[in-house]
Amino acid sequence: MNISISETSAICKKMIDEVSNVVVGKKNMLKYVILGILTDGHILFEDYPGLAKTLTAKTFSSAMGCKFTRVQFTPDLLPADITGTYVYSQKTGEFKLIKGPIFTNVLLADEINRAPPKTQAALLEAMQERQTTLEGETYTLEKPFLVLATQNPIEYEGTYPLPEAQIDRFLMRLSVGYPSESEEQEILKRMEQGDIIDIKVNAVVGPTEILAMQNTIQNVYIDKDIQRYIVKLVQSTRNESRVEVGISPRGSIALFKLSKAHAAFNGRDYVVPDDVKNVILPALSHRLILKAEARVRGVQPDNVIKEIVSKTPVPTVE
Repeated sequence: MNISISETSAICKKMIDEVSNVVVGKKNMLKYVILGILTDGHILFEDYPGLAKTLTAKTFSSAMGCKFTRVQFTPDLLPADITGTYVYSQKTGEFKLIKGPIFTNVLLADEINRAPPKTQAALLEAMQERQTTLEGETYTLEKPFLVLATQNPIEYEGTYPLPEAQIDRFLMRLSVGYPSESEEQEILKRMEQGDIIDIKVNAVVGPTEILAMQNTIQNVYIDKDIQRYIVKLVQSTRNESRVEVGISPRGSIALFKLSKAHAAFNGRDYVVPDDVKNVILPALSHRLILKAEARVRGVQPDNVIKEIVSKTPVPTVE
């Protein structure tokens, strides 16, 4: 199945319109979720409680028309609770595989940092390799496979901070943010008419269309000068005095993919420097580890990246 750039752009905007029936405002954040879907990347939602992180993830899965499962991560969650396990059947006298929630298209990992490291490691294999191993046997996960994870940054009791290796597997980290005054009034207005959670979201596409759109993104042209621009931006983080650990080539790849997706979202089959600038913060900020003294002074990764962008010469592409 082939889908053109213009068709991809139209479908993306239709998905945002459908999700907006439930999630009030936040069009920019919804756009970034779409970009993650187009690039076959996992997304980490990190923000305060009650800001519709879970609702956004669940609503998008409905609009995608894909199989969806949700796992509430807790301190007693075991790897088998995610991947599945073999259960002995008295009828057949054999062990039967009971597949876990990871065998899906869209997995919502709610409050992911509440699960112990061993359980997080089971999810890590699926995120990176698109496969899971049970009793020594490897099972390939169905395509598309997308993890939408949420975590609250202010709750540390009973949590296990995600290791840097796992955070790096997320293509983007997004913040929902508080609604504006008018948006919050709209939320109350909709609640007066009925519970927002009960609103039916129609499937705009299906798994086949999602895969076709992902293939289309690969055909978006990105000039060599813009590729060098991406490399310069990423390498500058490694030479920054306030940075303990700079961004790895995985960050360059994320920026490369998301720039292409951003161009396609806007109906273009080529990348311009503004595409790179528009996706650089959600693509890179969670990968940057600052030195202790910088953190004490209140320096944020976003500030460092913005300074690097302002200092890096922008290529001229005709």
